[in-house]
Amino acid sequence: MAKNVTDESSEDVVANARKERAGRRGPFGRIALFIRQVINELKKVVTPTRKELFSYTGVVLAFVVIMMSIVAGFDFLFALGVAYVFGDGPAQ
Repeated sequence: MAKNVTDESSEDVVANARKERAGRRGPFGRIALFIRQVINELKKVVTPTRKELFSYTGVVLAFVVIMMSIVAGFDFLFALGVAYVFGDGPAQ
C-alpha cells in the first residue's frame, strides 16, 4: 500500500526530502554539506567566562587530586598484600 504524503507531519516530509537529496549528492557535495553542518554547530558553542573557566579548572584539579589519592591508597594496600603473600611476611 502506497504511503500518502499528506498523512506525514511537516517535519517528516522535510526529513525525507533531505534524505533523498543527500542520497543523490556526489562525494564533494556530501563533504561540503558536512563542513556546513560543522560550522553551524560550532556557531552554537558558548565560550565560558573567565570566572567560569577558573571554577571549572578548580573542580577538575580537585577531582584529579582526589582520584590520585584513592589510586595511591589502593596501590599501597595492594603492595602490602603482595609483600605479605610473596615477601617475608608482615613487617616487624
